Amino acid sequence: MRFIHLADVHLGAVPDRGCPWSSRREEEIWETFRRVIAGIRENPVDLLFIAGDLFHRQPLLRELKEVNNLFSTIPDTRVYLMAGNHDYIRKDSRYLQIAWSENVYPLFETTLHRAVIEELDLAVYGFSYDRREIREARYDEAYAPRDMKYEILLAHGGDETHIPIKKAKLKALVYDYVALGHIHKPQMLLKDYAAFSGSLEPLDQNETGRHGFLLGEITEKGTQIRFVPFAKRQYIHLHLTVDIEMTHGALRGKIKEEIEQNGTAELYKIILEGQRDPEIVYDIEDLDYYGNIVEILDHTVPAYHYEQLYERNKENLLGRLIGHFMECEPESTEYQAMCEGVSAILAAMEERS
Repeated sequence: MRFIHLADVHLGAVPDRGCPWSSRREEEIWETFRRVIAGIRENPVDLLFIAGDLFHRQPLLRELKEVNNLFSTIPDTRVYLMAGNHDYIRKDSRYLQIAWSENVYPLFETTLHRAVIEELDLAVYGFSYDRREIREARYDEAYAPRDMKYEILLAHGGDETHIPIKKAKLKALVYDYVALGHIHKPQMLLKDYAAFSGSLEPLDQNETGRHGFLLGEITEKGTQIRFVPFAKRQYIHLHLTVDIEMTHGALRGKIKEEIEQNGTAELYKIILEGQRDPEIVYDIEDLDYYGNIVEILDHTVPAYHYEQLYERNKENLLGRLIGHFMECEPESTEYQAMCEGVSAILAAMEERS
């Protein structure tokens, strides 16, 4: 049996809300999900697992009708669906108000439940969240009964407030595969046994790296899975070191060059480091040449000769400030505070002169 494992699609999310591209990213999340379904139509799989948080919040009825229609276009693929902490099952949940396509097997019960496919000798287990947080380790005792040839668990959690998960406990459950959701970074928790597919699209600037889904196969020899990159875009953190010779224009050109090398369709967080000319102040907004920078952090410090300044100003506020912090590590918050304080005092002294 071949399967695709998805989780944390977060339909309805608006990444980087307020940025020029945020509405486009909202639609791209839908587009990528549609592309997964289109891919299954072209290259069918037997099973599609969605391990929670298909939606970023409570789904609307019209949105569920759209999703259900997509599922109906892959009738030979059995779809297993559970609700996570974002789209949890409420009493008035729209999840419970729709007649799902015949190939869809919702696992919307709030205790462990299974959907059985006799002709495949297969049982898929899971339960849905009924609230935003579940602190109990509810998968610890969710053992596979082993009364079917193939048994699979859909599980959503992995932190203190969303069903803590321990690898040793998970392994002892003896499923053929555990499809995990909630952690947005794709990762193999236990080789070819339990894995987080990660979010289909990255949802904020800290979700760096490739995103997509897991493609797997279960045979007589066991389970094998591999990650398939599929996201429209990725977030990239660029650390750029400046020096005393780098002007604002030179820095703008450097950022532009780096973005061109890494891809102008990607989204960036820029971290500026190093020592700059004390006379230069970078215009952060002007550095965004392609309009795809989420944030620029300026961690540069002015290249003052602090020892000379200290010797000349031992008896005043400037000297006392430098003397107090000069031995701190340049990367420390204290050193950064000293640099800002020195700049402010020197600026004030220049205004008075």
